[in-house]
Amino acid sequence: MGGRSVSLLKIEDLHVKLVDEDIEILKGINLDIKSGETHAIMGPNGSGKSTLANIIMGNPKYKVTSGKIIYDGEIINDLGVAERANRGIFLSFQHPPEINGIKLRNFLFTTKQKNNKTSMIEMNREVETIIKNMRMSSDFLNRFLNVGFSGGEKKKNEVMQLAFLKKKLAILDEVDSGLDVDALRDIANIVNEYKNNSNGLLLITHYKRILEYIVPDNVHILMSGRIISSGGKELAEQVEQSGYSFAVAESEE
Repeated sequence: MGGRSVSLLKIEDLHVKLVDEDIEILKGINLDIKSGETHAIMGPNGSGKSTLANIIMGNPKYKVTSGKIIYDGEIINDLGVAERANRGIFLSFQHPPEINGIKLRNFLFTTKQKNNKTSMIEMNREVETIIKNMRMSSDFLNRFLNVGFSGGEKKKNEVMQLAFLKKKLAILDEVDSGLDVDALRDIANIVNEYKNNSNGLLLITHYKRILEYIVPDNVHILMSGRIISSGGKELAEQVEQSGYSFAVAESEE
């Protein structure tokens, strides 16, 4: 990795709950993703993984009760979703919404033009290249956003948006769920092309399978709202072999 890495996303002692409930979901999360790094968050259902993704993106259903989210050197606790997106944060959805009447190509071009002056010809060339690299037909771009898409197509669409919009921080929330091996490989190839020394990636997953294709610098185990263990890729191997019980045992020693 060339150059000096700087902190892109830093989370300090973050406590989070749902706005309309008094139950704490995240209970003191600390995380530091530097430019050029890929971090993976693993954990069982209900551990707080998606809550973490949503609170970084500014989902108004969640509330920070204490702690800081620092992105690119600035505390963003009070910024809304649109402002965070405009500053370069991208979140892929576990269950992308279907939007009738808006074609995918138009959605992509409109979103990208908000932040730069790329010409229609350049954007069209770029998105057609991405589609080709994902082994998909360009007709895909003329369909309404996620309407009638298969589960795999929806996940490919999310990653295609990331590749096209080139956001600075990508949060991929279980982008590997429900994918066959070929689709997973296609998605991983696009994500690996996106990665560079200036951006950062946070992968949220249940399984180590995607980490065979997108190799993380750090793996964190999140359980019951706390990161109980951190390490390298070998941590994912331990999860595969022993489940999450080993991490609980280590955290209690």
